[in-house]
Amino acid sequence: MTALGGVEMGALAARTRALAVLRVRSRALAVALLPAAAAVILLVGGSTGHLVGEGWDVLRWVVSVLALFVLLAAAGVALVVARAEPAMTPTVTVPEESAPELYRMVRDLADRLDVPAPSAIALTPDCDSWLEDRTHPLHGPPPVDRDDDGLPGLGDPARRRSAVAAPVLVIGSPFLWWMRVGELRAVLAPVVAGTGPSAHPDIAAARRFIRGLDAAVAVASAGRRDPLSRAACAGLGWVSRLLLRSCRRHATEMERGVAAAAAERAQAVDYGLRIVAQEQVGLAYAGWDRLLTRVALPAWRMGRWPSRLDVGVVAALTELSRRDRLAEGFASRLGERPACDLLEEPGVVDEAVSLLAARLFHGGPAETRPDWSPVGWEDYPEEVVDRSWRTDAARLHRVLDTLGVRRTGVGTAPGTDGPTLARVLDHLTTPDPAPALAPPTATDADPAPGTHPATGTTPADTHAPHADHATPHPAYADHDAPADDSDDLAGPVARRGAPDASGDGQAPHGDHAPHPPHGDHAPHPPHGDHAPHPPHGDQAAPHGDHATPPPPRADHHGTPADDEDDDDLAGTTARGAALAAGLSAQLAREEARERPVGAGVPSSPPGPGAGTGPDAALWDDRALPLLPLQPPRTGREILTAHITAMVCCAAMDTVGAAPGLDWLDGPALLLDGARTADLAPSVLSLVETGDPGPLRAWMTELGIRPEKPVRLV
Repeated sequence: MTALGGVEMGALAARTRALAVLRVRSRALAVALLPAAAAVILLVGGSTGHLVGEGWDVLRWVVSVLALFVLLAAAGVALVVARAEPAMTPTVTVPEESAPELYRMVRDLADRLDVPAPSAIALTPDCDSWLEDRTHPLHGPPPVDRDDDGLPGLGDPARRRSAVAAPVLVIGSPFLWWMRVGELRAVLAPVVAGTGPSAHPDIAAARRFIRGLDAAVAVASAGRRDPLSRAACAGLGWVSRLLLRSCRRHATEMERGVAAAAAERAQAVDYGLRIVAQEQVGLAYAGWDRLLTRVALPAWRMGRWPSRLDVGVVAALTELSRRDRLAEGFASRLGERPACDLLEEPGVVDEAVSLLAARLFHGGPAETRPDWSPVGWEDYPEEVVDRSWRTDAARLHRVLDTLGVRRTGVGTAPGTDGPTLARVLDHLTTPDPAPALAPPTATDADPAPGTHPATGTTPADTHAPHADHATPHPAYADHDAPADDSDDLAGPVARRGAPDASGDGQAPHGDHAPHPPHGDHAPHPPHGDHAPHPPHGDQAAPHGDHATPPPPRADHHGTPADDEDDDDLAGTTARGAALAAGLSAQLAREEARERPVGAGVPSSPPGPGAGTGPDAALWDDRALPLLPLQPPRTGREILTAHITAMVCCAAMDTVGAAPGLDWLDGPALLLDGARTADLAPSVLSLVETGDPGPLRAWMTELGIRPEKPVRLV
């Protein structure tokens, strides 16, 4: 439906709401000038002989001083709002020389839609696309001609092309690798159409005002030491938040109007294909979330970052197409031209986006270094899966050493003191002593490997040959994700309303093109209602053979609440609880020593000739990770993961099993090239009840010998 002169109704509604936002600004200015106006009246009245007397003189001085103070405060707030740098989304800029075909496609799309073309293209490690204004709000837009009847020519973008700088088109990188060229064009049509109504001066001014208020809140939230600065920041924050609350409803309706106008304009371009392409949007969400939480996260914890995440999305979704009946026929699309062919060097772009994803979701450094290096998918099983299991197994035996548990177990050959699975089984199944062993705490100092925590002695049978091998990063790969056939994909990354994995045709950005200018991509520290929301999709752990307990509630320090942790360990045996507490304490100490540092490290391009790199000048990276993937694990989860890692090490060293990578479930144990049977119930039986029967039966079936020493890192 259109209005006068072919102008979209959504654009008219957006302009109406933009004027409402600007009226809030005008009212704030009027309130700031009111004391000055009163002072002028009193001064003029005194000079003309009308308002005379001692009382009027005192009132004149009081009102004049108040007016001066209010004017200075208002000028300070206005200056901060006008000059504060708005929050920008962390992206990887794609210069035109690095993707001429992509730029050509976007410009052709803009010409068909009769709207201004985006000023640049950038990629984000997320499944969304939007427009983002990256012009610094120091100057307003130049004057714009208006129609005789006073209505703006919203349907005539040609006269607006030079009025307001066109926004940047931000594209989710998984779309480029998974979608075909035609599908990407159809999905981007309503996004690009948003440049039309966005170019209107009233809408642009309203957005600048809101972004300025948001940036002012961020400035006020920054810590100040001296009392005067703290008072000034408190006043600035109060005024900015008050104005934001006054504008909130109008700004929301303005963005809805812009999105509606863009969707209406884009209906004539590839509408039928866009409906089909929305199914691929849902699949991309599901595959991207699975890849991050179950495949990339274990590597990040090991100090390695997968350098081809977008290629992994294609592999994960291809595997989903093979397993899930809802995805039948999607694999045939792979014969068509992928959208990443529009890039000159897709591998270099994928690497830059993968590094940015590691920074945003994990907080890793901005560039490669000895303890933070890339890993290819072909090396992932050996470099990540095998190493993480052996690191967890080594940590498990170090904690057993601190608890004074003897090295030799039942059925172990005489003289064997190496790390064995039998040692773990015997300790957890032996009847609990009285009194029970006291679990170490995170504040205790690290005892020497093999030293009893109470006596400080080192028994001959508790020598730990591998205890000296420290890990560069806390490697505690989760081993408790469900081993299903990928039909539990209802939890993709959903910060902006992700659809479910069935691809029901409802995309989160679909026909709602423009992204809010102050939305949940703001990299400044969270403030008010503008804090970024972390992905809350499938929170399962990376390993594909084990069930995931519910995530723990975290306190304000980001660690599990003590009462819930106690409740989590209440169902285990006393020895299991002590071992879980020791592992949690050891992990806490390792994280404190080896936590990846990304704060304050400037981003840099991946290399010469790449033409890409995180936009370091546009965002504040002092609070990484901006979007953490998972909450801290409970003691039960940590104990289960370490026992599972020890079982996997025993399987690799005694029956020739191998570490593997499942694109949907992450690390997997392979025997004769096939994934092993479900291990979770057997491990949980040992952890919760101290019954090793199911686990021993599982190992006997596969021929695993728990009494044999295993190789650790």
